Amino acid sequence: MILQIETATSSCSVALAKDGVILASKEANGRNLHAEMLTLFIDEIITNAELKYNDVSAVAVSCGPGSYTGLRIGVSTAKGLCFALDKPLIAVETLESMAGGVMAMNEYKNNPELLLCPMIDARRMEVYTALFAMNGERIAPTSASIIDGNSFADILNQKQVLFFGDGAEKCYNVLKNNSNAVYLPDFKNSASHLTQKALAKFNNKEFEDVAYFEPYYLKDFIAGKKAV
Repeated sequence: MILQIETATSSCSVALAKDGVILASKEANGRNLHAEMLTLFIDEIITNAELKYNDVSAVAVSCGPGSYTGLRIGVSTAKGLCFALDKPLIAVETLESMAGGVMAMNEYKNNPELLLCPMIDARRMEVYTALFAMNGERIAPTSASIIDGNSFADILNQKQVLFFGDGAEKCYNVLKNNSNAVYLPDFKNSASHLTQKALAKFNNKEFEDVAYFEPYYLKDFIAGKKAV
């Protein structure tokens, strides 16, 4: 039984999975909900499943990149649970879990040539992004990229690319006339997207050091100025 936590984006999401099957999930969308709702969601799905916290075998967390505050809340909560329950911690990169969510969708399974480009909004015209094949192979590494009319030009000349996530709108605005650039509207990041990767890491015993693990921020945090 793996408890899965996603707070790297505007989604505050929790799921409980057993052997790769989701047993329960709870989520809401809104960047200010993580601190308020995360522990409530965890308690609710454990209680509704008529389980005890010690029935959980491991805790998996979406580890970034993404929202600095959201990542801190999600990872701190996951580490706290692992300390208290003496359970292993599993970290799944957020962009990888997003790609996994799309790979599981029936409408894309029959298009093996499609490339997947998850995107997380990183302010202005910048996004956190990576590129994956439909078999999960990473084609381009995770990066913080400025989106302009030349973005992905070489790849889009050869392959169809599916853009999705809360940063994909920036790509649509500048690449919408390219027939190889396709979009998945209303994609919501979810803790359920961690399932297959978390299970694989659990079976391979790929666990993090609970004491020293930190989120994958990719960029240094820059605090905004308060309005006067």
